[in-house]
Amino acid sequence: MEERLNALLHLALKYNASDIHITVKPDDVIIEMRIDDVIYKVKSEHRDQRLLKYLQYLANLDIGNLMRPQTGQFEWVIGDHILSLRFALIHDIHMDNGVLRILSDNTTKITRLSWDSKQNDFFYRTIHKRMGLFITSGPTGSGKTTTLYNMLKMAKNRKIFTIEDPIEIRFDNYIQIMINEAIGLDYNEAIKQVLRHDPDIIMIGEIRDEITAKMAIRAANTGHLVVTSLHAGSSVLAIERLVELGVDKRQLQNVLIGICNQRLYKIKNSKDKMVIYENMDKREIAYFFKNGHNSEHFYSLTERIKNAINKGYLEYQEVIKDLL
Repeated sequence: MEERLNALLHLALKYNASDIHITVKPDDVIIEMRIDDVIYKVKSEHRDQRLLKYLQYLANLDIGNLMRPQTGQFEWVIGDHILSLRFALIHDIHMDNGVLRILSDNTTKITRLSWDSKQNDFFYRTIHKRMGLFITSGPTGSGKTTTLYNMLKMAKNRKIFTIEDPIEIRFDNYIQIMINEAIGLDYNEAIKQVLRHDPDIIMIGEIRDEITAKMAIRAANTGHLVVTSLHAGSSVLAIERLVELGVDKRQLQNVLIGICNQRLYKIKNSKDKMVIYENMDKREIAYFFKNGHNSEHFYSLTERIKNAINKGYLEYQEVIKDLL
């Protein structure tokens, strides 16, 4: 099975796949890969029936409790690549489905956070704030975690804690805590514990529920810089999402120092990728809370995408789904 897994991961790296899907039916095995958000079928082999069990073992899943959805994480070495992999398994009465996500490798790089130097200045100014809440938003696969990691790299002489589920990339300079709900370590409890360790910056991997949202606000209100991510289609929708989660509007306005919404695209004539952002700084956030809409100076994500096309960074066909 080691040889078969190596072959699949080599193929995934070759084509910059983000996920390997393995579906085992009583009389069939289906293997697919997600490449640039499109699912492609891979020729399966008879021995692939055993591949799912091998991945369960590597990810340290509970073999005796397969009726419960499970997720685990492990590392795998291929040549000079050290891959961080997450394996998720779900079972129904007809089949088993596993998804192997490649969390990190060094083949497809985001070569720059933005082609716009003003954007990078925005991140630099934000990460050097003493306190407040910064949110990056966007759909799955838009590079939100990468943005947060790159912002943290800009911070010097700061005590940094990250709270993640899972930890996607290991860093020696940060104290990284992985959520483990099986032992009661959820985002809420992890934030409580981190606040006792005198942090300067807290990175919360993702705000998913009301408790985590309110704890992030509390941490930012007590003299800490909190950076986090949220699933939302725009910067304004990120604000609305937090309000839906029960965050008080006045508290949110007082603590928010910045929001960005982002998309990840392949650079024209290149295998590398770049991120396109829209930003709301403190002034724009205040304007929105007062007027209920963005100011005339707001530079939307659509406008930024069109600008990147005009400057030759992106192909129109690559971004058409976000322009319609």
